[in-house]
Amino acid sequence: MLRYDTLSGGDGLPPGEGAFLACSFWLADAYWVIGRHADARALFEHLLSLANDLGLLAEEYDPQTQSLVGNFPQAFSHVGLINTAFNLSRVEKPTDQRHEAGSQPPQDAGHGTVEG
Repeated sequence: MLRYDTLSGGDGLPPGEGAFLACSFWLADAYWVIGRHADARALFEHLLSLANDLGLLAEEYDPQTQSLVGNFPQAFSHVGLINTAFNLSRVEKPTDQRHEAGSQPPQDAGHGTVEG
């Protein structure tokens, strides 16, 4: 998935760039959330196939040259991969499940009390 139309030249950089992999993982997440599960899985599997022999991803993928480009390795791409794998492993409402799991307030460990 392209971040934006780089051919317009509005960003001051030379035209063209590869597909931004983090955005592509977000697209797979969006497909999953709206019920397009087959599309989400197909995109996720395709994105996994782009990794190098060590399983590392770059910032972008250039479909014309079929190569990883940009910052390498790219943490945002790997975080996207992990989040999407997590989301696709959930049968229903992955974002709701993640919110519910993380919404527990911490237990009071006596903070704010002074013992003498």
